[in-house]
Amino acid sequence: MAPHLPSDKLISEQVAIALAEDVGSGDRTAALIPEDDVSTVQVVCREEAVLCGTAWFDEAFRQLDAAVHINWSALDGDQVSPGRVLCQFSGKTRALLTAERTALNYLQTLSGTATLARRYAHAVKGTGVRILDTRKTLPGLRIQQKYAVACGGCHNHRIGLYDAILIKENHILAAGSITAALQAALRFAPDMVVEVEVEGLEELQEALQAGAQRILLDNFSLDMLEGAVQAANGRARLEASGNVSLDTIRAIAETGVNDISVGALTKDVRAIDLSMRFV
Repeated sequence: MAPHLPSDKLISEQVAIALAEDVGSGDRTAALIPEDDVSTVQVVCREEAVLCGTAWFDEAFRQLDAAVHINWSALDGDQVSPGRVLCQFSGKTRALLTAERTALNYLQTLSGTATLARRYAHAVKGTGVRILDTRKTLPGLRIQQKYAVACGGCHNHRIGLYDAILIKENHILAAGSITAALQAALRFAPDMVVEVEVEGLEELQEALQAGAQRILLDNFSLDMLEGAVQAANGRARLEASGNVSLDTIRAIAETGVNDISVGALTKDVRAIDLSMRFV
């Protein structure tokens, strides 16, 4: 089952911005088609993928032709195979042509994100480790990509700067120490999730002594990760980060950390090959 979608209002606003970027003052090419012409189209997947982004796809066409009803053969989060007809629908030909690129951009990009997330989730299957996304998202697609990550079977870290505190190297330097930064965070937002980044076992010990509940282990080697797990001994939730790939993530998970954050889930995404064709 796919995760909870953002609100209809937010999806509508996001799609309106995307359409405005593409359509501008009007689609000059679609205007060559008679205004009352109606067509039927299909979207076909050309490679193995995890489907995601159907709500944004639907909204792109709906904003240009309110009568469009799209029949999907798969849902967000479903694994789909090459040659699969994902959906079929009919509507005013002009609207279909004008919304095509915006709709497919959403579907291919979010499906790409979900597909990559599924690969990472499978890579650590059975370890109990959570794979987390980061704020390294495509500009303007933060909420959409984090939804896609969840559709792929991974988990969301903080959405932005407003819903959790993550104390990193520059924050520590500005505050004077890990202890000072943590104390300030706990005074400022006692009910908010607070996490602190450490770059070695000595900093880890300071964070633990200061009462850190979540600790980000930045670019630790496998031996250092194992040492950190032993040192923490369950006193804090440990998140590994840095130089994580599909080739290395299983070994990282097996060190005993709780979470692994992967920027590649959203910043290195490759769009899925989809095609929309008139029937």
